[in-house]
Amino acid sequence: MLIIFNPAAGRRRAQRLWRVLDVMVQNGVKLEIAETLHSGHATELARTASSEGMRLVVAAGGDGTIAEVAAGLAGSDTPMGIIPLGTANVLAHELGLPFAPSAVAAALAFGRTRALWPGVASTGGVARLFVQMIGAGFDAEVVHHLSLPLKRALGKGAYVLQGLREAIRYRFPQIAITIDGVATEAGSVIVTKGRYYAGHYTLAPDASPMAPGFTVAMFDRAGPLSALAYGAALPLNMIHQMPGVRLQRAQEVTLGAYLTQTDGDPCGIGPTVVRNAATPIRVVVA
Repeated sequence: MLIIFNPAAGRRRAQRLWRVLDVMVQNGVKLEIAETLHSGHATELARTASSEGMRLVVAAGGDGTIAEVAAGLAGSDTPMGIIPLGTANVLAHELGLPFAPSAVAAALAFGRTRALWPGVASTGGVARLFVQMIGAGFDAEVVHHLSLPLKRALGKGAYVLQGLREAIRYRFPQIAITIDGVATEAGSVIVTKGRYYAGHYTLAPDASPMAPGFTVAMFDRAGPLSALAYGAALPLNMIHQMPGVRLQRAQEVTLGAYLTQTDGDPCGIGPTVVRNAATPIRVVVA
């Protein structure tokens, strides 16, 4: 079993990881640890481990780290395990994964898997696999300008603070969207594989990361007051019921030339084409 971990994640997350690993070692599980050195390194490590016949490759981190590991395992038979150490841990909530160290260790040791069907975002000829979502507009602005030291210090609170900053200075242009060949536009858009956003908050109740396709969440009302209203509705699990929010199923989505984020990490500036990955990935569940 290979554990892929980003040492830049901070001391607290490293301590959470070691609590899981201590349980596993005490129960006789043989494991290796590989630390990432740069963006994309987790993909390289996972791809090499899979080609060398590693039985299980585990992403220890948040949704961005999970997406990188998943990209390295795409097209192979090697399953992916998850030790949720991120700020939001959206995919872990989506899959109902445990967070207690003993429960995480037990799930990885047992190795029961389900199929996870990622998406692929292609921008300027560069394809990026994602496991949960891609956003364009306001939330992408927040992600791109978020301070990593602030994120480590405040966790989810850093997103709230940065959201307030962006609500004041972001200009809220209308975003061009094409959904399965039909053109539309919105003030902001999130193309999601799963139900949740920013943790365990409901965005698209009928979505599932286990099957091909996406739910496109479009926010028609733009401007600072609307952004604050949507933000206030999120922790109440009411954002999908808010006026001006449209949810539409899709198999292919094209976003215009705007900043994007995938799984909480800065991506690039579109146009971006969002499609299903060619094959699913097996992921360990509880």
